[in-house]
Amino acid sequence: MTPTQGPVAVLGLGTMGAGLAGRLLDQGVQVRVWNRTPERAEPLTKAGAVAASRPIEAVEGTSATICTVADGEALRAVLRGPDGVLAGGSYPGAIICASTVSPDEVVRLVGDEPSVLDVGMLGNRDHARSGDLRLFVGGEERVFSAGRPLLDMLGKEVVHLGALGSGMRMKLLLNLLMGIEVQAMAEAAELAAVSGLDRQQVLATIAGSGFASPVMAFKSKRLAAGRYDKPDFRLRLMAKDLALATEQAAAAGLHLPLTAAAAETHIRATEQGLGDEDCAAVTRAIVPDTGVGA
Repeated sequence: MTPTQGPVAVLGLGTMGAGLAGRLLDQGVQVRVWNRTPERAEPLTKAGAVAASRPIEAVEGTSATICTVADGEALRAVLRGPDGVLAGGSYPGAIICASTVSPDEVVRLVGDEPSVLDVGMLGNRDHARSGDLRLFVGGEERVFSAGRPLLDMLGKEVVHLGALGSGMRMKLLLNLLMGIEVQAMAEAAELAAVSGLDRQQVLATIAGSGFASPVMAFKSKRLAAGRYDKPDFRLRLMAKDLALATEQAAAAGLHLPLTAAAAETHIRATEQGLGDEDCAAVTRAIVPDTGVGA
């Protein structure tokens, strides 16, 4: 089967997974869903999706499975666990790993499965819901060509980078930049506050300057408001991705000082209980005792 010949399973209904499932439903695709906490599936089942209690049940009769779980451990369970996609043997459709994990882990987990792509997604929940993601894809050319119609439903830009694992490598590079940029802006804002400058004015100036990237302009609003609930991207996931980037670099004999420092700050913020807040909450790890920026 090709991804356009049957229903599509979406495993993991967090910020991005729920958006992707909703987008497919809007496009008239039959969708089967699974999530570790079943209540996350309720809005989608009301919209026409079919929910399953186990990953292996969710993929029955599907032509493609999109995995959007949080980390490598969760992806391993979804694919190789006793209730996983591959528990009953090889999967006949295309497996699309859109979870941000180690590139090498994708290769290890899928083993000799014949049709696998790894997809680095650039965008937020709104982009996932509207089909405006930018998708960076790794995998064999024939698998990419077969899966392209499905990917085109989900993204406004779809780029094939090369061998399996390439999508994850690109995603880690992009998250490396975001993590450093947001932390740098948070540090500038906190320095402004303790130096007697108006924090809000400084953030507005940064956001409107040529120094700011689009993501910095976007996150400056959270820093200005001090609101980190309903996260666009959870801080603990940023900590994970920065750690993965430093591990990838170390394995290649490369030291990334800025990335290592940002990873340390994000890990500390996670240990302070900020992991499920938006990644802009890293500002609270910069001045944990003063409450500035809270």
